[in-house]
Amino acid sequence: MNEYILFDASLRDRFLAFISARGLTAEVRPDPMEGFVVALPDDLADDVEDAIEDEYAMLMSEQVSLIEAAGEDSGRALMRVTATLADGSSRIVQLPADYARRLFEHFSVEEIHELVSAIVQSAVNPVEGPMCRKPSEPAGAD
Repeated sequence: MNEYILFDASLRDRFLAFISARGLTAEVRPDPMEGFVVALPDDLADDVEDAIEDEYAMLMSEQVSLIEAAGEDSGRALMRVTATLADGSSRIVQLPADYARRLFEHFSVEEIHELVSAIVQSAVNPVEGPMCRKPSEPAGAD
């Protein structure tokens, strides 16, 4: 499942309307910390997924503007990103909001997910030894 978090009910409703207009159904649940999680199947056509990510990025920019306009920036010190582990299970990673905003300015939701997943997998399964080695060379070989 692809999951998107929105903090504002009106932005959530706009996102759901956008999804519905494409003939898709989403699961919506409250986020345990704050806001709403909108979950979509992960087997969508690339062009549909690209359109959804573009819409979500626009809504996230609006969310940041709403937070800044309301002076609530310090109230949202963390943002959450779902990371997928090697066994297929997922974990929530909390990022400082300032870093998360910068990521959203430069990367798609999918790219952020992939980046955070790679970091988590590397932390769970560290590779010892030099960074530069032949692909067939085992980690730690000198």
